[in-house]
Amino acid sequence: MKRPLVFLILFIEVIPSAHSQDKELFKIIVEAGDHIRINTPVSLDLAGVNLNDTVSFRLAEKIKGQLIEKQYQIETGYIPRIWWILDGTTKPGAKREYALIEGKKSASETRVRAETTGTSIVLKKGDLQILNYYKAIMYPPGNVDTIYKRSGFIHPLISPSGNILTRINPPDHYHHMGIWNPWTKVRIRDHVTDFWNLYEKQGTVEFAGINSLISGPVYGSFTVKQDHIDFQGKTGPETIINEVWDVRSWEAEPVTGTKAYLVDLTTFLSLAVDFPITLEAYRYGGGIGIRANEEWTNSNSTVLTSEGRTRKDADGTRAKWVDLNGEFGNKSMSGIVFFSHPSNREHPEPMRVWPEDANNGRGDVYFEFCPIRFREWVLYPGNTYRLKYRMLVYDGKVDRETAERLWNDFANPPAVLLLKK
Repeated sequence: MKRPLVFLILFIEVIPSAHSQDKELFKIIVEAGDHIRINTPVSLDLAGVNLNDTVSFRLAEKIKGQLIEKQYQIETGYIPRIWWILDGTTKPGAKREYALIEGKKSASETRVRAETTGTSIVLKKGDLQILNYYKAIMYPPGNVDTIYKRSGFIHPLISPSGNILTRINPPDHYHHMGIWNPWTKVRIRDHVTDFWNLYEKQGTVEFAGINSLISGPVYGSFTVKQDHIDFQGKTGPETIINEVWDVRSWEAEPVTGTKAYLVDLTTFLSLAVDFPITLEAYRYGGGIGIRANEEWTNSNSTVLTSEGRTRKDADGTRAKWVDLNGEFGNKSMSGIVFFSHPSNREHPEPMRVWPEDANNGRGDVYFEFCPIRFREWVLYPGNTYRLKYRMLVYDGKVDRETAERLWNDFANPPAVLLLKK
């Protein structure tokens, strides 16, 4: 049964701690709900907590009468949130107790970092590079038409062992750019613009600025602006859609027995014009898509959906999650599980999955969650539309049970209750 996220404020007595100088400000109860939790990111709305410059606090878990300090990270915003890792294994139905204690927290190690270079934003976990986001324009190779130039995409996405999982500018589809999400058939006023197929010369998507870069002990993240530009505007190129990407990776070790990490990509869409537009139904466009590494073909890679479908029959079906896995020349295996959040449009989301005989029988791997596959989507001025995805990037293989557990972590996080002194 799905457990709602609940924030409850009550008056309680101060809990005795092992240290008399510890003044407890709040108690926090985390309920696992119906699912097992392994190193799960959790968060709490801090609307009831005074975060002015004169107040500092530590986060501690109460274990057998002792308060064990935990690392946390504050996400600022209209309502701040505190994030930490529900570390270890928490069984279904279990509860864990934490406290916010007055006083400066211990020094923390920055475990996940967001850094900039001249061309990119890089997320790193320790010394390992997780992914690279291109903010500079990437031009196509050789003498290829420069209409294929683009910014605002992820490449490479790298497994913990260093295997590169994405590909850009493949000769069969120069407009494929790692992990990216342009819309295909967009009705704007009296015409239709294709932001995906760059060779149509109708539109493109461009990086438009950095909103934030965050490094910390729990997660590292960046938020960037992207403009969807219509080349067919009445007076020349016209920005039609303002998009914000929030990309973050977590310190959590989500899988036992293999190296893995989690990456979240949330996209927010709003209109830059004062009239509605229509994202017309089509077999691909928007959502989140990947062109996988060129080493993966139909002979050394697999696709498996939450509904048990494979490349033979997955295209045009719906799923909560999709696992892409393949072998590399060094005989190692790595993969990505894409998770769709239940709040997404058309969830479980329709998919575009290239069949086994794609590209003249080679069977290259292409996958996309496609929320407009079967039904058009009208966007209106003044609204913000959100699509939320998570990726498990791993080495080796993961089983269905692990994928299902991690989807439940994403879709049905533990309930967190705040109890005020």
